[in-house]
Amino acid sequence: MTKKLLTQIKNEWRSNTWLAIELLLVSVVMWYVVDYIYCTTVTYLEPRGFDVSHCYRLEMGVLTDKSPEYRPERTGEKEGEDVMELEERLRRRPEIEAVSRSQSSFPYNGSNGTTEVRYDTLRSPGWTIRRLVTPDFMRVFRYRGANGETSEQLAELLERGDFLASNNLYRKYHVPMTSLVGKRFYLFGDTAQTYRLGAALQDVRYYDYQQACNSYSMAYKLWWADSQQELCVRVRADQDHDFINRLKADSEKQLRVGNVFISEVRSFQEIRRSYQQSESNHIRNYLTGMAFLLLNIFLGLLATFWFRTQQRRSEIALHKAHGATNGAVFSRLLAEGLLILVLVTIPALIIDYNLAYNELNAWRNDTTLEWSRLLICAAISFVLIALMIIIGSGIPARKAMKIEPAEALHDE
Repeated sequence: MTKKLLTQIKNEWRSNTWLAIELLLVSVVMWYVVDYIYCTTVTYLEPRGFDVSHCYRLEMGVLTDKSPEYRPERTGEKEGEDVMELEERLRRRPEIEAVSRSQSSFPYNGSNGTTEVRYDTLRSPGWTIRRLVTPDFMRVFRYRGANGETSEQLAELLERGDFLASNNLYRKYHVPMTSLVGKRFYLFGDTAQTYRLGAALQDVRYYDYQQACNSYSMAYKLWWADSQQELCVRVRADQDHDFINRLKADSEKQLRVGNVFISEVRSFQEIRRSYQQSESNHIRNYLTGMAFLLLNIFLGLLATFWFRTQQRRSEIALHKAHGATNGAVFSRLLAEGLLILVLVTIPALIIDYNLAYNELNAWRNDTTLEWSRLLICAAISFVLIALMIIIGSGIPARKAMKIEPAEALHDE
């Protein structure tokens, strides 16, 4: 049957050449669209390295001397003591599972400090995020170690003075941090003191649309307290209902210490949504445009094959008049379009490869050309176009086969 189809395609080379060119262009455009959607989806679904479910950020405020309740003796070091007392009061609340204090370290935070982590000749990227946190930070956001360490174990390592670093910190040297656990490093630009690496962390992403491989971070124990730091809490899952209102109701009586009070409470779901709003809108608009393009491709191919099949009603009738079954005629019509698609797939792959080689498609894992990704996206594109061909040829073919051969030939 394949030989007969190839002969027929050859005999009808004029119309089939234009169809092949159309399918070639559609295949390349489809691959480009699928490649972008694939990269965006896979990146979004990567493990984040933390968990913000049931988590809240508490901002602290300080009374000024204009307030009648201002206490002038609770300043300086006393203010730091009040902050720690507030932290302890939060920890004693039954609905709170864990409380942490940190400096510019919480997830979805646009204000961060950076540092360099140096070991011998190995240096981390200059944009390595520095997270200064209390040990409970690991419990609040449920960090995990690359070697399977739990958040409890990571908290204990911070408590004893070790630092933690994401496993990909020396990725450019192809050296995982798990191989350097227990070694001593230089941190914070200080060459006089070394710090022990307690554990390698699972890669902690900066936000949902940044790839894990490009997110570098380290964590060290916070050694002072002040009201400019952030308090983060994890609420027990079964007591998360209306937590913000309940906390605000108690904040005036129970959660004011000296001049320090809780000024605002926000859920991390809201923080996450707000921080990523611009990027989410950009991606949504991009995907909407691509969806519109795909719809036009679908309608164009559908119309092409619908019209092509409608024109061949007399051919269908002739096949039936010679004893061909409906199934055989139907298979032949579908197989012809699919065979042309198979023939153009090879040159389409060559074009796809050159587009990726010249870095004209989406970036992922520091490259635009990955053979696995190229083939996966090409396969998805092939399947989508094949479905369009099947629908565009199948529906009018079934209608045409319901007509009696004599009637179809008479109309012709």
